[in-house]
Amino acid sequence: MEKSWKEAIKKVLGESDTPLHYAEISEQILSRGYYETDGATPAATVNAQISSSIKHDGEKSPFIRVGKGIFTLKSSPATENIPAPAPVSKQKKSETLAETDVEASDSIIHSFGMYWQRDLVVWRNDPKMFGKQQALSKPVDFGKQKGIYILYDHHTVVYIGRSIDRPLGKRLFEHTVDRLGSRWNRFSWFGLLDVTQEGNLRETALNASLASLVATLEALLIEALEPPQNRKRGDDFSAIEYIQDIDPELKEKEIQNTLRAIEQKMRGGS
Repeated sequence: MEKSWKEAIKKVLGESDTPLHYAEISEQILSRGYYETDGATPAATVNAQISSSIKHDGEKSPFIRVGKGIFTLKSSPATENIPAPAPVSKQKKSETLAETDVEASDSIIHSFGMYWQRDLVVWRNDPKMFGKQQALSKPVDFGKQKGIYILYDHHTVVYIGRSIDRPLGKRLFEHTVDRLGSRWNRFSWFGLLDVTQEGNLRETALNASLASLVATLEALLIEALEPPQNRKRGDDFSAIEYIQDIDPELKEKEIQNTLRAIEQKMRGGS
């Protein structure tokens, strides 16, 4: 196991023949056991580690950015066909570094979840809705998230709504008891609140330009509706996807039901 995020990142990139997105880098770090963390945002941590190295270490940084959120090592064969950057003035360099700082936060959407299952949530007036950046990262409760959501009957869209005055969990709970109650079994959501390393939700200042807003809206529609003629999701959709995690209360019920079934089987056998 490596001693730091930076060393683990270098190890993953050194083993790859191609540049990698920071989310893929973090996933490989955790799945291969190169580094352990209790944090809820390993992908964001990897992005911050690499961006900080490029900014502060300059020519001494082992990393190079080859695309939005995509990196490789300077010593990697993957950099052979990448043209060398043109010399820039101190002022332009400062502007570029400023762009680096906001690269991951220039979207109005910070996190999202796709096709989450309704029956993996314990529905109540103030429900908890758990998701993870990756399988081995800390779960985050998105019940208090704000943004846009979509209800599906399997993969057919039946309703699109927003959760601003009332949080996402409460809005979805209301749809379990209103006229839509029997008409949806999955949902997607796109959140305005950012996720901290500790797994809490927080509001952030909007730094998005008009072009970024339009790109984000385009990307959101492509991601949500999956039109067949769009071969990839929007170019500037930098939000982190969270995979759904079953509510611990349901896990406990499942364990108790299994134990009761075993106990009944043993009694029947005796």
